[in-house]
Amino acid sequence: MTRERWMASFFATGSLCFLVGPFPGYAQLVGAEADALTFFVGSILFTAGGALQVSLAWHERGSAAWWAATIQSAGTLFFNATTYQALHTSVSNADYDRLVWRPDALGSVCFLVSGVIAYRARRPGDGWPPAVNLLGCVFFGISAVAGYVVPSHGSILDLAAANWNTGLGAACFLACALATLRAKPSPAPPRAAGAASRAR
Repeated sequence: MTRERWMASFFATGSLCFLVGPFPGYAQLVGAEADALTFFVGSILFTAGGALQVSLAWHERGSAAWWAATIQSAGTLFFNATTYQALHTSVSNADYDRLVWRPDALGSVCFLVSGVIAYRARRPGDGWPPAVNLLGCVFFGISAVAGYVVPSHGSILDLAAANWNTGLGAACFLACALATLRAKPSPAPPRAAGAASRAR
């Protein structure tokens, strides 16, 4: 299997984790810790896909594809921190916003910037994936805002919006990753095509 297909596979399986994790009833079925672990595993898969994407764009350093891949890859590292800390930090913890929400917000900003770069650099034959990828980045950004914990009452600003937007963003990323998997291999390096083809 080519590195491009491995990259798309990592993004697809990571997206599935972020699609299943906030799904209504999943946390009740498996428990809060297993649900948090689902997000953490998804973030690791995103990071593996992001690292492969950067390696594929390496010879184009300075290009839009390289910038999109590199910024997105940085975002996946923020999501690693977010999802790892969420395993150990309850929403009622006074440090929740600093430990979990802040890296989540930074990861979402990285995804948005990466998605905009990839969308602006799209070529005529790129089809729908750059737009759907950008939409997924927007959903992840909305999820981050909705996931802020209001200090005065120690609860998430809008848990339903955070969960729905995480799931919608993951669905967009999954669609883009599957499109990359179905595409015929080409000798040209891939454009940003995975999670920029996002913790939450």
